Amino acid sequence: MHFLEENGAVTFPVRVVPRSSKNEIVGEHDGALKVKIASPPVDGAANEELTRLLSKTFGVAKSSVEIVAGHTSKTKRIRINGVTAEKARKLIGGDPVFSVSHGFCGKPKVPES
Repeated sequence: MHFLEENGAVTFPVRVVPRSSKNEIVGEHDGALKVKIASPPVDGAANEELTRLLSKTFGVAKSSVEIVAGHTSKTKRIRINGVTAEKARKLIGGDPVFSVSHGFCGKPKVPES
């Protein structure tokens, strides 16, 4: 899964599975973050629950989570303001960081204990 870092935000693909038994981040599936949502995809309920879950996971305000593409699709592009690609990858896993301002950054080195 690739994270695009740009202007103080990170963007990445998400694959939503609505009407699940509970809300949870499952992991990567076909290059996107797979997220199970209990709400049905009716009147934006699943999108609302998705933004709530992601804001809690990343520790940001709900207003910092934006669906930039795929509002009516199971596959979406999500932008989270105030989060770096490095933090996103640490929280949910994924491929090396790509920053618009810095190009390919590689995987950050985790200090050994």
